[in-house]
Amino acid sequence: MENILASLSGFLWGLPLILTMVFVGIYFTIGSRFFQFRHIGHILKETFRSIFKRKKSDNEDSKGLISSFEAVSTAIGGSVGVANIGGVATAIAVGGPGAVFWMWVTALLGMIIKTVEVTLSVYYRNTDENGEPYGGPTYYMEKGLGEERGFKYWMIPAVFFGLGIFSTFFITLQNYTISEAISSTFSIGMIPASILFSILVYFVIYGGIKHIGKVASKLVPSMVLFYIIAGLFIILSNFDQIGNVFSLIISGAFGGTAAVGGFVGAAVAQAIRMGMARSVYSNEAGWGTSAMIHSTAKVDHPVKQGIWGAFEVFIDTIIVATITSFTIIITGAWSTGLTGADLTLTAFEIGVGEFGRIIITISILLFGLTTVTGWYSYYEIVLRHLLKGKVTLKNRILKTFLYFYPIPGTLMVVYGVMYGLPGQTIWYFADISSAIPTFINVLVILILSKQFFELLKDYKARYLGIGQIDPNLALFYEEKKDKEEVESKSI
Repeated sequence: MENILASLSGFLWGLPLILTMVFVGIYFTIGSRFFQFRHIGHILKETFRSIFKRKKSDNEDSKGLISSFEAVSTAIGGSVGVANIGGVATAIAVGGPGAVFWMWVTALLGMIIKTVEVTLSVYYRNTDENGEPYGGPTYYMEKGLGEERGFKYWMIPAVFFGLGIFSTFFITLQNYTISEAISSTFSIGMIPASILFSILVYFVIYGGIKHIGKVASKLVPSMVLFYIIAGLFIILSNFDQIGNVFSLIISGAFGGTAAVGGFVGAAVAQAIRMGMARSVYSNEAGWGTSAMIHSTAKVDHPVKQGIWGAFEVFIDTIIVATITSFTIIITGAWSTGLTGADLTLTAFEIGVGEFGRIIITISILLFGLTTVTGWYSYYEIVLRHLLKGKVTLKNRILKTFLYFYPIPGTLMVVYGVMYGLPGQTIWYFADISSAIPTFINVLVILILSKQFFELLKDYKARYLGIGQIDPNLALFYEEKKDKEEVESKSI
């Protein structure tokens, strides 16, 4: 079974998807004139300004369901999860330290890819019967491909995208990884740990997307800061080894990694595949998932929310995942033969003793909670689109889904305890479930690139003083359609 999953994962995350991701990332990087690099100062300045000094217009005056900060907190909470702890560890355990380099490359290109998909999600979002906006890849497939470009079969990629997203609902790794970490650290059975975690999930999601956003905005900043400080303590305590860490990463990225200790060795192709797959699963750039929650933000320009997407990737991978990677490599834990969350737990235990293991277990619990609850909002948005126009049926299904939501995760834990389920097998499922929607989504945003470049040009003119503002450009698709309807009636 594991060999079959490994082969399927290797095929899906093989050369075609890797080349597609790299091509799309380079295309938008060049087309935007290296926006994520040339204007990184602006991106960080605007996002940090919004965090520490939120204007009234960001939260009250603009059309949306939650604030920009609540949206990015939910998105970061949904991406900065066990993938940053267990996923990054698995990438190094299987692909060697060289996987970290390719994780960085994917993240740097992912910053502009995430900016694009968030921008398009906000631009093409749809207002429901309550006046609340929702968007995401299926929405820009319908409006961008279907309505604007006359592609009658837009439902085909939308359905495959939706199936790929919902496969993670039935085959989920969050609950399992969290229960495993709590069980190994506090000597609690995995099943009781899973049940307790599910209760916490219910507490966060009971109030819907608005409540999830409020909880995430309170929990995520302190959660990420807590983890960064713990990791930096270990890294700085071994400051003299940082040069060696970079050497292992660079040499492994281009020359592979030889077998050492319990590590079985890895070729360059393996390092590339693992680094890219885990980067996408970690920061979700190209996957199209967190773009859904961003689409609900109160914002007056799509690109203004888009730069939050770039910031999200930067924090998730360039900061948090890098700290995980350095901690694992600098302590020597990467060569022990361990994988997943247990590898990261061991690295922190080596770095600061038993207390370090407790710190990371708490981090896994909090990261997992924000990830699972953040993903609930993604599923809800997809369901809302699927059931658009069927208000009564939609409300019934959403209510049922809310009560049923945490159950598959607990059932997987029960299955794992009773029949055994290797941690690596879970991550193969994760790779498979992320590859299909990612491939579809990056191709769609490539087709819709003209709309993004128009919006980016307008943003630069308005907020960076580059070029001139086009007074006829509609900043939202619904505004464009309303304008066209008025013009057609006046003729």
